[in-house]
Amino acid sequence: MARLPEQIDQLVAYKGAAIAVWLAMFLALERLWPAASRPSAPLSDPSGRALVRFAAKHDLKRIAKNGALWAFNALLGPAIVLPVTLLAVEWGPAWRPPGWSGWPALLLDLALLDLWIYWWHRANHESSWLWRFHRIHHLDNFLDASSAGRFHAGEVALSAMVRGAIILALDIPLGHVLAFEALVLAAAIFQHSNLALPVGVERALSRLVVTPSIHWLHHHAVRADTDSNYSTTLSLWDRVFGTQSPNVRSPAMAIGLAGEPDTGLRELLAAPLRRARPVG
Repeated sequence: MARLPEQIDQLVAYKGAAIAVWLAMFLALERLWPAASRPSAPLSDPSGRALVRFAAKHDLKRIAKNGALWAFNALLGPAIVLPVTLLAVEWGPAWRPPGWSGWPALLLDLALLDLWIYWWHRANHESSWLWRFHRIHHLDNFLDASSAGRFHAGEVALSAMVRGAIILALDIPLGHVLAFEALVLAAAIFQHSNLALPVGVERALSRLVVTPSIHWLHHHAVRADTDSNYSTTLSLWDRVFGTQSPNVRSPAMAIGLAGEPDTGLRELLAAPLRRARPVG
């Protein structure tokens, strides 16, 4: 047990390094092969060159804001998320039989945690109180890889506590939890990315996992689409529970929340204190 903290530090460091490489790769790829044009900031200017420069500056500010939220949430990892996870693992009832191990156990635990996060995501849309936190993610008016980390710290903390109860009840090992965290982050970067995939590749992938076309519909500024496509990694949950949107993504679709413009970082952090739109 004395070496456990060092082992955890190494696992977290490896996970962080892998995600950083994955993020950098998609930030580059989506600029080489974009699926949708980046939004132009509204500006009355006869000079097209000035408009392009202004729009680029506007987009960089959006990415910087997303990065700030991501960095702030990264600080919650060692402060809240990891301690809650360790407590849940340590206090687990140890009811699993000895034979429940190896790859079959890992794959089953990943599927169970993915099912949990489907229902957690859905709850964030159906509960008006949880939506106050989750809407910060949906206020982004464009999607790219940086959007994957745009969450309010309150949502991250609440998610860690609810997930801790699931980990404790199912007696899920720490290694499986860390593998799930890496998988979810990698999936989030992929599905939020503005990368144009070949139609056949995206169609084939979408039968198994959530692709950008599936998740972009979830961010469509139309309520029926926003409240659909809740799956995070495996795309089957929406089909099983009847929450899959029947619509098809188009590059020109409006992203965000209708009638709710994105705001500055300070306003986003304070937003859950204000009343949000009703749910249901």
